[in-house]
Amino acid sequence: MEILYFEKLNSTHKFLLKNIKSKSLHLPVVICADEQTDGIGTRGKSWQSIKGNLFFSMGLTLDYIPRDLPKQSISIYFGYLFKEVLSSYGSKVWLKWPNDIYLDDSKVGGVLSQIVGDNIIVSIGLNIKKSPKNFKTIDIDIEKKQLVKEFILKVKQVIFWKNIFSKYQVEFAKSRSHKTTYITGEKVSLSDAVLGSDGSVKINGKRIYSKDG
Repeated sequence: MEILYFEKLNSTHKFLLKNIKSKSLHLPVVICADEQTDGIGTRGKSWQSIKGNLFFSMGLTLDYIPRDLPKQSISIYFGYLFKEVLSSYGSKVWLKWPNDIYLDDSKVGGVLSQIVGDNIIVSIGLNIKKSPKNFKTIDIDIEKKQLVKEFILKVKQVIFWKNIFSKYQVEFAKSRSHKTTYITGEKVSLSDAVLGSDGSVKINGKRIYSKDG
């Protein structure tokens, strides 16, 4: 899988999306930047992109997507794979439903996914060196290029969703204990949420699916 490194981009996600639509890049490919000037966060918000942190986007064909993966759980799936790579280096990070990377009670990163025709973009931002106010940096010292390469190796395994879900189901208790998240722009309680096998949550009898952007 080709990895392209840039010193500065407006957004690795926007750059990759533009080039997928124009068919200027051959997939699979990974776009990395040392700095972003217009990063994308969850719920349509901007991501504060401090230079030196990790920003990358991965463009994938369907060959890299397990056949049992529900489309609405793409961010959970790849976010958990990324979390497992960090855990293998001793990090205590966890994945808050549906796409936030947390350390203790503070956010250290996030995952954004988008389906583009028959392709998928998975973008990840992680505070490695510095963090904005009310955020944290990760608890391990790791080189960015090595982390991306380890993640690519993990993605290439094409692990079934059922195997990832069985582990994430246990970790979901942390999302419940954190109590709230944002769904369609509104803060809702997760304390009594029930996680479905498709990655959705059931709150007050209503089934809710995550949506990026």
